[in-house]
Amino acid sequence: MNTYAATINATEYPPHLKHKIIFETFDQLKPQEAMLLINDHDPKPLRFQFQSTHPEGFEWEYVEQGPTTFQVKISKL
Repeated sequence: MNTYAATINATEYPPHLKHKIIFETFDQLKPQEAMLLINDHDPKPLRFQFQSTHPEGFEWEYVEQGPTTFQVKISKL
């Protein structure tokens, strides 16, 4: 059963589009929905950006933490 409203494999996008696509997808989520982010490195800078733009509006949970694949469940509160 898929518990995610959307899945983004960031490795499939050029660097200049990754954050734009991730934030657009997040903005389309309904409250309590979640998206899965797949990346080839720890997306810590993205988390800081979420904290800046959505300080009380998201939850960040690592599903997989490397060493080659990182998966993060990002929920909209």
